[in-house]
Amino acid sequence: MANPGYGKRSASSQHPRTDRDFAHLPPREASIAAYIDRLPDGADISVKTLAKVLPYGQCALRTALNRLQDAGHLRRGSECVANDEVLLWVTRTFFSRTARDDDWWAAFTRGDVPPERRHQHPTRSRAFLLLAALGRTAPSLTLSAADCAALEPQVTDWFERGATEAELLHALTDGLPTPVHHAAALVRRRLTDKMPPERVTPAQQRTVLRALECSECRAPGSAEALIGGRCGPCRGNPVDAPAGPAGTVPAMGVLSRMNEVRAALTPRAERKYR
Repeated sequence: MANPGYGKRSASSQHPRTDRDFAHLPPREASIAAYIDRLPDGADISVKTLAKVLPYGQCALRTALNRLQDAGHLRRGSECVANDEVLLWVTRTFFSRTARDDDWWAAFTRGDVPPERRHQHPTRSRAFLLLAALGRTAPSLTLSAADCAALEPQVTDWFERGATEAELLHALTDGLPTPVHHAAALVRRRLTDKMPPERVTPAQQRTVLRALECSECRAPGSAEALIGGRCGPCRGNPVDAPAGPAGTVPAMGVLSRMNEVRAALTPRAERKYR
């Protein structure tokens, strides 16, 4: 073992040990890497110490360690260790059975490499889980993992159309033939033939009737015509006379003209009924 604070330091987030960890290295480098990998943290892995226990000279070991560094298994550096009295720079030698690239080692030295999760089961979708459990309801419909993955998109379509697990199970397991010769083919056929229609959402059912009008004169108009919420005449734009026979009253004067007509007819109507 090295002096306290020195020696081997295992890098974080390494893969589980296997007999193929160093198969990509030359035989000499692979045997040295396998030996260092099994040493505890704090072990002296200097060239002089390794030469005492391994069948290689210091020159060969120095070359091998450099090659392990090139392959991403080894990094050397310094670290400042502080106590109440002094600041001390110590040499660190980090080892990883999992080969890492330069970016990973740079992040590791900064302390910001997130821990990796290994042997974690992938997250399965609702559709995949239903297919995987189908054999519990109907043993003749037991599917393989590959079958579940292939049929997963079709079941997802059912769920997107509002189908429930109970509705799917009923559609897939009701009235099964005896025997079922090919479970995956039968499930695929039923998923296709019994696909429910797309369900209309409340937003799709509601018909929107909406009209805009001028904020000043209340005249109806399109959004393009009501710039700033006001029609052209209210914005001061000239009004073109409507096409028609000569003497046609402009549209903006219709109301005043009708008032004049009513005023002229009122005395005559009063005399008629006296």
